[in-house]
Amino acid sequence: MTVEILKEKYRNTVGEVVLGATREQGGTRSHTITVGGEGALPFLHFEGSIPNRPVLALEIWDLAPAEWGPLFEKYYGDVWSDPGAWASKCVDQYGADLIQLRLKGADPDTKGAAVEECIAAVKKVLEAVGVPLIVVGCGKPEIDNALYAPIAEAAAGEKLLIGVAELESYKAVTSACMANQHNLIAQSPIDINICKQLNILIAEMSTAMANRIIIDPTIAALGYGIEYSYSIMERARNGALQGDKMLAMPMIGNVGIEAWRTKEANQPEADEPAWGEQEERGILWEATTAMAYLQSGIDIMVLRHPETLKVIKATIDDLMQDNSY
Repeated sequence: MTVEILKEKYRNTVGEVVLGATREQGGTRSHTITVGGEGALPFLHFEGSIPNRPVLALEIWDLAPAEWGPLFEKYYGDVWSDPGAWASKCVDQYGADLIQLRLKGADPDTKGAAVEECIAAVKKVLEAVGVPLIVVGCGKPEIDNALYAPIAEAAAGEKLLIGVAELESYKAVTSACMANQHNLIAQSPIDINICKQLNILIAEMSTAMANRIIIDPTIAALGYGIEYSYSIMERARNGALQGDKMLAMPMIGNVGIEAWRTKEANQPEADEPAWGEQEERGILWEATTAMAYLQSGIDIMVLRHPETLKVIKATIDDLMQDNSY
């Protein structure tokens, strides 16, 4: 007797976004990275095509990140005063697929770096590594809005992924990306309706931008609302596969920054001896958070600890094995 295995059928696929540009394409990257394109739920190869594996970025700053804590110094302390050297170490030694440069120095509460200094940091990273680059601001819209246009122009042709666009302040970064052919991170506050509305508004500025959006639905760490964040990402991916074009974009999540701000990852073992050794605990907190989001359909994951990256990369290798039958 032949048994027919029932499989879910989907009406749509997630759009693909190409990050980076080679010299032949007008940039300086050694290669490009394509994300998205899924025709099924995460890693269900037997139900549809999953042509592109999730990729992993390590986060760097344009200044030494005092708030990261002393345990990161043994990994990055020799390079974190130089974003170019820091990026090189992340790629050459730790195996990052991408680099995310956070321009934290532009924040008046840290360094108050001028636009020219921020551009110089971006150029240093572009010269130091060949992987595609993600560039995000300091997190203060009034400062970041002044950075987007000059940075996008200075890196024209590189197909950066620039962020973030938010509902209240999406026009400046969208215009900068439109004018210089970059990709865009559209960030919404764990709300599927705002996520979709923001994508519609960006697409109304330019239909071409609809194919260059990466969704950042905002995520939470293990123990801090991860199930709510997961459900939003799951709804977005299901909506995309069922035919909603304004949700059919790849997704990015800043796992590292969320995991390492928790007390469980940050608390020294001297203060909480029952919790065990801090670094091992922090890596587990970041890795467990990352594991969950792999199952939500995330396409780009930004991590902080190189050991976490090693664990998650091996997990992706396993999950990308064809399980068709």
